[in-house]
Amino acid sequence: MNRRMTSSSSASALQARWQALAPREQSLVLVAGTLVALALLWWLALAPALQTLRSAPARHASLDAQLQHMQALQAEALQLQAQPRANADEAQRALQASVTGTLGSSARLTLQGDRATLTLKGTPADALSRWLAQVRGNARAAPQDMRLVRSQPPESRSGTPASAAAPGVRWDGSIVLALPPR
Repeated sequence: MNRRMTSSSSASALQARWQALAPREQSLVLVAGTLVALALLWWLALAPALQTLRSAPARHASLDAQLQHMQALQAEALQLQAQPRANADEAQRALQASVTGTLGSSARLTLQGDRATLTLKGTPADALSRWLAQVRGNARAAPQDMRLVRSQPPESRSGTPASAAAPGVRWDGSIVLALPPR
C-alpha cells in the first residue's frame, strides 16, 4: 500500500508541476517529448528495417552465387558417380602416367596395395593442382592425407634466394591416395 501511495503522490506532484508551467512551456515540453518519441521510433523500429531492406539485394546476390556453386558441385558429383568403376590396375597405370606427364622428376610415386604415396620435392603449385584434378577424374583416386610445406627457393651463388630462377610457389611433402578397390 505504501508503494501505491508513493506512485499516487508522485503522479499528483507531477500533475501539479505541469499545471504550474506556463502554456508556452507546456507546448515546448510536448514538442520535446514528441521529438524524443519520434527519435526512439526511428532508432528502434525504422532504421534497422531500412538497413535490412538496403542490404537485401547484395545478400540475395551472394546467396544466389553460393547456390550456383553448390549446384555445380552437385553436378560434378553426379557426373563422377555416373562414371563406370575403374579397376585397380587401370587406376595405377593412369596414376603413374599422370605423375610422369604432369609432375615430371619433382615427384616420386610408390604403390602399396590400395594406397599410393606421392613424394614431392620442389613441385610447382600449378602443376600439383592440375595433377590432383587429373587423378580424381582419370585414376579415380582420392587424397587421404596431405603433408605439404612450402619449399625454400634455391639460393644463388651470392647466398640470396634466387626467386627469379624459380618463379611461383613450390611444395615439398607427401600425399597419400586411396585407389579404387580390386
